[in-house]
Amino acid sequence: MTRVLLTGFEPFDGESTNPSWQAVRAAAAEPPAGLELFTAELPCVYGESRTALRAAVDEHRPDLVLCVGQAGGRPDVTVERVAINVDDARIPDVAGAEPVDEPIVPGGPAAYFSTLPVKACVAAVRAAGLPASVSNTAGTFVCNHVFYALAHLIATELPGVRGGFVHVPYAPEQVVDRAQPSLPVAAIARALREIAVAAAGNREDLRIAGGATH
Repeated sequence: MTRVLLTGFEPFDGESTNPSWQAVRAAAAEPPAGLELFTAELPCVYGESRTALRAAVDEHRPDLVLCVGQAGGRPDVTVERVAINVDDARIPDVAGAEPVDEPIVPGGPAAYFSTLPVKACVAAVRAAGLPASVSNTAGTFVCNHVFYALAHLIATELPGVRGGFVHVPYAPEQVVDRAQPSLPVAAIARALREIAVAAAGNREDLRIAGGATH
């Protein structure tokens, strides 16, 4: 059995729900064969989210870590390729913090690549009939903060663990009064299960185009 830790976030920016946590719980309720899924809800707070992530990793001792966050406005499930070492808040986190140009790990590398097979994960979601793509930016908000913290933890302390980050669209109930793309939570949960299976089964990524011109 491959032990997989799935994390999602609490609601933020005035929302009453966060599809990342909804989908993580739904995915874990129906684990794929061969995978043991554990979950943790992270606070959408700089610093505290990193501490909560470390506590969940210590508790569950996963082989894979798949962190998930909401990216309102994106139309598909996006598997992140790279985390960068900077916090730069356009909006405050849930605790009101708005760091600007602050390193996540002082003296740490400028960036880390995901240790998941990002293109194989995207291909698996698409094969299941769901929209997905590679993303080359996880932003500079708490999602990237957690992604970089996870990558740094793996690189410095847990070389046997692999992990990465996935952004998901709004849930339909979040866009009733605004023209934004959305995806049902059940579909997102299915995509997360496909990503977990692909990550567990592929240590080498597919060599297919997944880049962007801008």
